[in-house]
Amino acid sequence: MEREAATSPTENGPETDAAALRRHPALFRAIRRRKNPRLRRSDITVTDEAAVKRAVKAASLGNAMEWFDFGIYAYLAGTIGRVFFPSGSDTAQLLSSFATFAVAFLVRPIGGMVFGPMGDRIGRKKVLALTMILMAIGTAAIGFIPSYDAIGFWSPLLLILFRLLQGFSTGGEYGGASTFIAEYAPDKRRGFFGSFLELGTLAGYTGAAGLVTALTAGLGSDTMDAWGWRIPFLVAAPLGVVGIYLRLRLDDTPAFLKLEDSNVHISEAATAVETTARGDLAKIFRTHWRPLVLCIALVGAYNITDYMLLSYMPTYLSDELDYSESHGLLILVATMVLLMLIINQVGRLSDHFGRRPVLMTGMIGFFVLSAPAFLLVQEGSLLAVSGGMLMLGLSLVCLLGTMSAALPAMFPTNVRYGSLSVGYNLSASLFGGTTPLVITALISVTGSDMMPAYYSMAAALVGVVAVACMKETAQKPLAGSPPSVGTEEEAAELVEAQAPTPKF
Repeated sequence: MEREAATSPTENGPETDAAALRRHPALFRAIRRRKNPRLRRSDITVTDEAAVKRAVKAASLGNAMEWFDFGIYAYLAGTIGRVFFPSGSDTAQLLSSFATFAVAFLVRPIGGMVFGPMGDRIGRKKVLALTMILMAIGTAAIGFIPSYDAIGFWSPLLLILFRLLQGFSTGGEYGGASTFIAEYAPDKRRGFFGSFLELGTLAGYTGAAGLVTALTAGLGSDTMDAWGWRIPFLVAAPLGVVGIYLRLRLDDTPAFLKLEDSNVHISEAATAVETTARGDLAKIFRTHWRPLVLCIALVGAYNITDYMLLSYMPTYLSDELDYSESHGLLILVATMVLLMLIINQVGRLSDHFGRRPVLMTGMIGFFVLSAPAFLLVQEGSLLAVSGGMLMLGLSLVCLLGTMSAALPAMFPTNVRYGSLSVGYNLSASLFGGTTPLVITALISVTGSDMMPAYYSMAAALVGVVAVACMKETAQKPLAGSPPSVGTEEEAAELVEAQAPTPKF
């Protein structure tokens, strides 16, 4: 029995025999040191702020280009319905347009499963450049498709084909861009730098909405239906070239490069994680299914509220409340500009107070404020509509400013891009891209203009539960990566903090 007690502590960890500890103190100290070795200076990544800023700029501007391309389609939904689908009721055309919008989301999980593991295998930078190229091609091609009146059935078929290409490329975008920034940023400022990714998203949407609004006001609805709708899609091609150039100029992330060189030396557990076969989808689902489910729940709640406000709201204002298309877009643009002004401060708050409190604030905000916000919007006056959208926007910015730092931290380095791409895009496919279609259908079936509020509240309730279940990751190293700090002084303090206390 004594032999078993003496040997079992090496297997059972903290459940050790006190007598065995007294007999073999040196042995157990050695075991503890091996399982949790002290940090060495070479273990710690000291970030170059100029390199971090270049990485953030490239990822964020590339993300802005991606969502400019996607936003164009959402804001031209009514026009696209008239151009590409046979004449019928306005509701049928709108549903057809939103169904084609949702089609792109059906292939996003496939894109995530292809590009995510590829990014874990060959590097983040190359895959992000490839997704940018495919998105630019798909978006520009839509601008050249003849209308339904010109070629009939082939017109919507080509539209669906290029929407599928857009969706496939987007499957590798968010997971890669958020991973790229998270792995470049120092641990204590990951929320701040990560918030620039969603600043890019808002900038892309704002640029798309602003361009569509200007064209609609300048050309008029008839000219927009005839050929004006093509201009925003064709503009995407040169913007895509800029994004590709910026991304190809960067080095890959320090975390990925250290993983490649097998130089990470944090703990035995971390080493075991690092040596897992990268890009193995089966292992992602088998080994990381818990954070994957949590990621899907968080992203589902976030995407429903995001697409409800940023993609669907102009259509809601014009179709349900008889606003002009340009009037609704202008209010949305003003709301998004305000969110852009404060989103980086939300990222700072998440670094200071933690990801969970800020995310919970946003989820509870949507649950509590969605119904009052839509009641205000239905009042119809400029002040009431602006106030309702502002209430929703302030709730959304709590999610936008925090999610891009919170999600990458849920997975270890060697499967981060793949796991996040799979989880994010599965959820976005099921809940995000279908949001305009589902809400339009619910309003049509029930006749209630409050369905967007109820749908948003249900999503927020799921989000509250998901945030309550997640771990706090603010100011902590990414799983499977060494600590990342901003200065040599911080690195020295980390090493000194683990130095043994002298005995006198």
